[in-house]
Amino acid sequence: MLRDSEIERYQRHILLHEIGGAGQQKLKAARVLIVGMGGLGHPVAQYLAAAGVGTLALVDDDVVALSNLQRQVLFTDKDIGQPKVEVGAKALRAINPHVDVRPICKKISQDNAVSLFADYDVVVDACDNFATRFVVNDACFATQTILVSGAVGRFDGQVATFKPWLRDEEGKPLACYRSLVPEAPEIEEDCATTGVLGALTGIIGSLQAVEVIKEITGAGDSLAGRLMIYDALSAKARTVKLAWDPQNPNNGAGRERER
Repeated sequence: MLRDSEIERYQRHILLHEIGGAGQQKLKAARVLIVGMGGLGHPVAQYLAAAGVGTLALVDDDVVALSNLQRQVLFTDKDIGQPKVEVGAKALRAINPHVDVRPICKKISQDNAVSLFADYDVVVDACDNFATRFVVNDACFATQTILVSGAVGRFDGQVATFKPWLRDEEGKPLACYRSLVPEAPEIEEDCATTGVLGALTGIIGSLQAVEVIKEITGAGDSLAGRLMIYDALSAKARTVKLAWDPQNPNNGAGRERER
């Protein structure tokens, strides 16, 4: 049940027919894990904490650096050198004391991902490298945990939701991340080498938070099986259907025959 103070805090959500009191209680009962407390992880964590997600886990093994402050807006100069998850957790608790924020200062790997994800309803991929994204995708597939993924380039970004154990209207499995990206590029670029517009990470991370809230409350249409692409320079956004790759190692044709 929601306390009187929570009803007042979440009044603007409760007024929404698509969420209402029942949806807000679902948010309170929800458990979300965020992989990466960088440019994407910040807006996701901020808006999910403000929205009243009951349990919010932050996973990252990095420390705050001066170059982070251009886009990672929970941090200040005095936090430099401190673990990102610890500083982030303190800031999120100040945003909403009703949320159980759990800092996990470790790197996601094949050895720990499945055991970590099994306790959560939604995992948010807010990381910045392909190796971690593949680990996150595979663990979410193994545990049938909803995955909301985001990525940014210099001036563009994308958001997708993955529920690859489900099927589309044609009976084909929905795409997983390995259908979108079969393998990492030989030369992997990141914001440290190419740069990134700080405000863009706020936009894409906020869109990820919206999709998480939709998945928890059942509001609107799921983005599962689709990819939303935003181009900041042209101020254009579009959504495209993701094709299932029968060669992907998670729910490809070979795995389908095994079942």
